[in-house]
Amino acid sequence: MRAYIFLALLTCCFNCKNNTSKDIQTTTIPQNTVHKQYPSDVLPFMDQWKILLGDGTRSDDLVNYKKDDFFYVENDGDYDWVVYKTPNSGITSPNSGNTRSEMGQKKHWKPMEGGKLTGTLKVQHVSTTGDARVAASFAVVVGQIHGTEGHENEPLKIFYKKFPGHTKGSVFWNYEINTEGSNDKRWDFSTAVWGYDMSVLGSTAHTYPDEPENGIALGEEFSYEINVYRGIMYLKFMCNGHETKTFTKNLIKSEYIKKEDIPQQITNLYAKIGRDGTEKPLAYTGELQNFKQGAYNQTNGKKPITNMIWSTGSNTYDGDIAKQYAHGSYAEVWFRNCTIGEGVKPEI
Repeated sequence: MRAYIFLALLTCCFNCKNNTSKDIQTTTIPQNTVHKQYPSDVLPFMDQWKILLGDGTRSDDLVNYKKDDFFYVENDGDYDWVVYKTPNSGITSPNSGNTRSEMGQKKHWKPMEGGKLTGTLKVQHVSTTGDARVAASFAVVVGQIHGTEGHENEPLKIFYKKFPGHTKGSVFWNYEINTEGSNDKRWDFSTAVWGYDMSVLGSTAHTYPDEPENGIALGEEFSYEINVYRGIMYLKFMCNGHETKTFTKNLIKSEYIKKEDIPQQITNLYAKIGRDGTEKPLAYTGELQNFKQGAYNQTNGKKPITNMIWSTGSNTYDGDIAKQYAHGSYAEVWFRNCTIGEGVKPEI
């Protein structure tokens, strides 16, 4: 009898110990499900940036800063993400007619000094309205190098663009010439990464080209790396299930110094607005630049007849931001892993 009681007590203790262990395992919360409050909790490099939001709000201190509906944190069940959201129509910067919820690097540098920026992101939404004949329609810029001297042109803009009704969109990058003489003749040369480049258009305002076979869907994660080292820009684009793409562009020596150097893409695309300039022989040599990152919405409410490259004629609901968000007239981009630093010698 005593042996039986002892055995029962021993069994009970063993079962209780196992149950306690199981309880601990099932109530432990994985670290990545703890929702972070501020974008600076997700991307700790925020002290190196300032921001302009789609409603005109500016801030030079992004540590422990957020603004609902424009710059905040979301969790998708796997990661915390920094959200950049901006309407088709809002308050813009002095030199642009497009809204942005986009950061600008505080530090400025020259091409020979260089710098490096990386980003892992997914585009969640682009405007569902616009004119398909206009190159900027249905697009958002997710990373830039921006000039801050001279013409203040952009040697790099990284775009995502998706036509309505398509599942897959395109990622491409543009190089804007540092125009010789008047900047009225400037243009962008566009290079496809996955999908189309900027020059692939619809035949009418609401007729779209075929969906790109190797495109990127909304919500599909991809990464880019911008590395400027001794005047040369090295680009790398990565996405699971897609070929990694790399590109090189000289920022201190132009390849567009004569009329005959102008690419056929530019002749086809920009002839309609009379832009056929050439570039300074030394391109962006000696001019200050900085990085930009976030959501720079390219789809605006301007009438296409005024500029068939950049005036997209999208719905803007008289600038009412709440109505734009409710009816798909906005851009939204999520970033979860980014770095910024000095340019580095590329691996050969």
